[in-house]
Amino acid sequence: MSDLAANAVLTSLARSPVLAHFSQGGLERLAASGAWLALQPGEVLFQAGDPGDAVYVVVDGEVEVRNSTPDGRDVRLVALGPGALVGEMAALDGGPRSADVAATRRARLWRIARSAMLAALEAEPKAAVALVIELSARLRVADGAISDKTVLDLAGRLARLLLTEAGASGLVALTQTEIGRRLGFSREKVNRKIHEWVREGWVEVSPAGIRMLAPTRLEALIEHQLGT
Repeated sequence: MSDLAANAVLTSLARSPVLAHFSQGGLERLAASGAWLALQPGEVLFQAGDPGDAVYVVVDGEVEVRNSTPDGRDVRLVALGPGALVGEMAALDGGPRSADVAATRRARLWRIARSAMLAALEAEPKAAVALVIELSARLRVADGAISDKTVLDLAGRLARLLLTEAGASGLVALTQTEIGRRLGFSREKVNRKIHEWVREGWVEVSPAGIRMLAPTRLEALIEHQLGT
């Protein structure tokens, strides 16, 4: 591995909220023990049920964690960018993968074998604690998503997504197809709800995306469904 590539790996490892807790020596050992893996857009890294034999660090690009609905549609759970750990849960307990992971755009990852990661965590307990904290945070997010699916209907979940994804300008630069994938609903159902809100003056649709005009209405809709 060239010096430039080695520096890119070390920089990405140090960017991880978990791996940043390793000593410089620990990071160098993880870098030395790994191997490059390149993915093209849409290419699958692993699928649910595959063995948890490695953990991956996103060096550049983006991957998404997703599962499938009974009718075969993909639902995105979370997107992971540079510095993110991928597949750490199965790598820790040695069980099968719990979801699919695929590249959303060209990505390079650093593959670390499960044995190397476990040895590194055993040698540096501070990093092990950081990993527990990271997994706890992800579990909280997952619990919140499950709660939303239980309590909120399409309108509530769509409102939550728009409020979460909106930039400072109030613009959500997602296609309705992508919104449907994230929520687990068809594009047609998402389209109908958005155009209902367009008629009510809550949002407007443009080639750039969906712009919120009345975010307080969307917040009130969520609060009403949650009973708060």
